[in-house]
Amino acid sequence: MTVIVQDNGSLHKSNKTCQQWQRWQAQGLFLFFLSPYCSEMNRIEEQWHQLKTHEIVGRMFEDEYDLALAIMDGMEARSVKGGYTLERFKFNSA
Repeated sequence: MTVIVQDNGSLHKSNKTCQQWQRWQAQGLFLFFLSPYCSEMNRIEEQWHQLKTHEIVGRMFEDEYDLALAIMDGMEARSVKGGYTLERFKFNSA
């Protein structure tokens, strides 16, 4: 069994996502949604705050790709500074 904890972002509750829930549950994947407006329960929010305040503050990006690269570089820099390993993986969206 695998549980994914998510916030209530519209992407996470889109029609396309909702259509997959039963199939995912049959495969042992369950989604758990945090309460709305409860950033203190969402540990990634602190990381986003640190990333935006220290790693990419004041920068402008040409497009989403450049922003994505800056986020990856920033997370790598934070892992080096913090002395922890960082693993990046890509979900197969097919």
